[in-house]
Amino acid sequence: MSAAFSFNRIVAIGLWVVGGGTALFLIAPILAIIPLSFNAEPFFTYPMPGLSLRWYNEFFSSEVWKLALRNSIIVAVFATLLSTVLGTLAAIGLSQSDCPARATLTAILISPMIVPVVVAAVGIYYAFAAVGLLNSLTGLVLAHTVLGAPFVVVTVTAALSGFDQNLMRAAASLGAGPVEAVLRVMLPLIAPGVASGALFAFVTSFDEVVVALFIAGSEERTLPRQMWSGVRETLSPTIAAVAALLIVFSTLFLATIQWLQGRAELQKTHREE
Repeated sequence: MSAAFSFNRIVAIGLWVVGGGTALFLIAPILAIIPLSFNAEPFFTYPMPGLSLRWYNEFFSSEVWKLALRNSIIVAVFATLLSTVLGTLAAIGLSQSDCPARATLTAILISPMIVPVVVAAVGIYYAFAAVGLLNSLTGLVLAHTVLGAPFVVVTVTAALSGFDQNLMRAAASLGAGPVEAVLRVMLPLIAPGVASGALFAFVTSFDEVVVALFIAGSEERTLPRQMWSGVRETLSPTIAAVAALLIVFSTLFLATIQWLQGRAELQKTHREE
């Protein structure tokens, strides 16, 4: 028994080492950006000659970067609102037992997650050019809604898989209409799934660059597009500072999503008990 225990312990340690090494290999290029954002010199070099907050100060004081940040926040917020509403309604419709062609509709709704982004960007460009939505924040919001809504559909559909439809029948028997039953019975129970989908939609919009390159003008530059332009035109450590802020921002969002998913699983377990 002692030999078997030692062997299992060695295997467990080996798995931890392999897993940790793999994780380090994947995140090392990302973590390497953070120290460079504090470089005192305007070069991407190691070892760094000194530390400075110069590039963060330049980001927060530059009108160009502030405009890009403002555009990214505006577009992401409105795209998230639209994606959450449309995606939640679509998921509720797909969860109904009498929904016709459910598989086909689901495939269509989540296709923006499967189709390469550049292909979707070309299609959006030609469609929006025909109706005059290019070079506008409205067009960018609608385009990011198309990209973000599938994430809401997927997460809300997963949340609805554990929802007891008998609760809706009970609400109807007590005099609640369909809308009232959804708002007062269904939504509170699937709220973690809706919130997770909304966060995914927000991150998708905030980090998106390909569609922005196709349909946004110079006044509608988002933060990722401004970073792209900076890499091509003037390779400044300010880009590293922005990247470091985005890494922290994305990590916080990921932790929030994990917390919401854990809360949803806990609620599902309690309902089953």
